[in-house]
Amino acid sequence: MLTKPKIALAAALILGTLGTASAALAGQSADSGGFVMPGSMDGVNPAYHPGIFGNANTARAYGFVESPHGWVASPGQAARAQANQ
Repeated sequence: MLTKPKIALAAALILGTLGTASAALAGQSADSGGFVMPGSMDGVNPAYHPGIFGNANTARAYGFVESPHGWVASPGQAARAQANQ
């Protein structure tokens, strides 16, 4: 036989599980990604920013050029970034 404390515990567990599931389905997570600073590749993985590095014109607008070894900050943009530090 279920007692009131056991029923309350079961209800709390069910509600907690539903809350966790709804947060996961809503796409909420602690890791919200990062951001890209124009002219700086510090900590940037182009694979995580396809909206920028998937389009060469957009990447150029952010101050990046594609080299044989991947994306790099354009020379003029890199010089401006160092001057502003």
